[in-house]
Amino acid sequence: MLDETTHYSLLKTLEENPGLSQRDLAKRLGISLGKVNYCLNALVEKGSLKINNFRNSDNKLAYAYLLTPQGIESRTRMTVEFLKHKVEEYERLRAEIEELQHEATLLAKKDDAGMVDR
Repeated sequence: MLDETTHYSLLKTLEENPGLSQRDLAKRLGISLGKVNYCLNALVEKGSLKINNFRNSDNKLAYAYLLTPQGIESRTRMTVEFLKHKVEEYERLRAEIEELQHEATLLAKKDDAGMVDR
């Protein structure tokens, strides 16, 4: 259930905002509260996250989710992989757009010459 995208998103978000509640994480990432809880526990188990608890001003127990050195390394590795995949996706889309533009230009020329069936 801990897919790479969720793993990356949680680590990235918590690195920037370690004091976010699980409810806030769920809202920011667009996933269920149960999935956040499950994934955070999985990241702790993997050694990527450490949970510190403390009492906040309302006398309730609060948590801070801190990336471990292993978590930082994992996030860095995933950033490089995501970037690689996004560049490949961009290149495929760019080639497809160029092909479609070429096709549209040819069809427009045929239409201008009256060669397109209507």
